[in-house]
Amino acid sequence: MIIRKVDTFSGHRDSVYTIISNNSSHGFYSAGGDGFVIEWDLKKPDLGKLVARAGVSVYALCFDEVSKFLWIGQNFEGIQVLDTVNNKIEYSSKVTASQIFDIKIWQNKALLALGDGVIAVMDVPSLAIQKHIKVANNSVRSIAVNPATGEFAVGDSDFNVHIFDFDGFKLKKTISAHTNSVFSVQYSPDGNYLFTTGRDAHVKIWDVNSGYEPVTDIAAHMYAVNHVTFSPDGKFFATCSMDKSIKLWETETFRLKKIIDRSRLAGHGTSVNKLLWTDYENQLVSCSDDRMISVWEVAI
Repeated sequence: MIIRKVDTFSGHRDSVYTIISNNSSHGFYSAGGDGFVIEWDLKKPDLGKLVARAGVSVYALCFDEVSKFLWIGQNFEGIQVLDTVNNKIEYSSKVTASQIFDIKIWQNKALLALGDGVIAVMDVPSLAIQKHIKVANNSVRSIAVNPATGEFAVGDSDFNVHIFDFDGFKLKKTISAHTNSVFSVQYSPDGNYLFTTGRDAHVKIWDVNSGYEPVTDIAAHMYAVNHVTFSPDGKFFATCSMDKSIKLWETETFRLKKIIDRSRLAGHGTSVNKLLWTDYENQLVSCSDDRMISVWEVAI
């Protein structure tokens, strides 16, 4: 595996907390502490387009592939919904006075992970709140949907992972997963495994088809693991950490294949917060508290 730094995008004035695909192979959105939401194109490096100003910090973005609307989680202010075709704010709703750590949309339902320990379930067409699910005393940090089973997983700062059924939003299982806050939950592309990461610096893998029995526990980083994501073909996964590094692993064996950090490949100088592994030339995108977005070409 050969890693090459392709580019660095600058434009944010504060920490960059999240990056998500714009539903193309080469485009993505970023947001962070400055409240700016910027659209980027990997084919046109560093020509970012400011599409929204949230006015407050943004931890969560979600692109609705059906409507082409971008959901923007405004911390302590609720959500804005941007019509990306006409480039205008279509809806705004004060759904919470807490932080919004994650947003996921599936089958006309939006799930919001909130700082008060609640999952807010919204009807996407009407933007109406349908349900509040209290799952933790502290923040709900991450949500992952498994289309293969009709389930979703939730990671919280009470160190737990909760498994819900979309049918009636029933709690199916709670796993005492980590020894500190759970920052990221992600299903493998085939839906057979759940990957969880946390402040305890570990990555844990759970077997979905065996009632979420533990598969392995990896002491992956020196400090908190902020996010985990998969290569487009599912053969590899990447983790990023508060220790300023990105690590690439083989999915089948869980073996470490490569480390991206400051000393090796001119990596980030502060905490790496989020990753996006794109179809475009197998490029991996990372964002950080150093206000920068870096692009890495991964040659297998």
